[in-house]
Amino acid sequence: MSVINRKGWSRMSEPMPEGKSHVIPRQVVWDAWLKVKKNGGAAGVDGVTIGQFEERVKDNLYKLWNRMSSGSYFPGPVRAVEIPKKGGTRVLGIPDIVDRVAQTVAVMTLEPDVEKVFHEDSYGYRPGRSPEDAVRAPAKSVIV
Repeated sequence: MSVINRKGWSRMSEPMPEGKSHVIPRQVVWDAWLKVKKNGGAAGVDGVTIGQFEERVKDNLYKLWNRMSSGSYFPGPVRAVEIPKKGGTRVLGIPDIVDRVAQTVAVMTLEPDVEKVFHEDSYGYRPGRSPEDAVRAPAKSVIV
């Protein structure tokens, strides 16, 4: 797919398709799939692996895009896996491949705007920032 459609408009200014309540460019769904595929990972509760999802990738991504665009997408259940931790175990939730793609679409769409409102000293759950970065950051004095 090209970035410019045949009318010469960019995808971001593309008119909303009939019956769709959310504008989600199909290219974003494809790019999200590529990220999920690259990251790999286990199958979710439905048992579908990355390879199995890829066998019908166009159909799978179209269905996801259609549901997300129309507002009818709801994530499925997650597979609970116990992982060993110091002093016991912790339950880790493994979403289905389709839900991981949907989550990645949301991150790719929202993160650029949300990042702008974070304080520069915020480190939690930020791309390119880690707890180690926060510890290494110079202390700033605060006047109360």
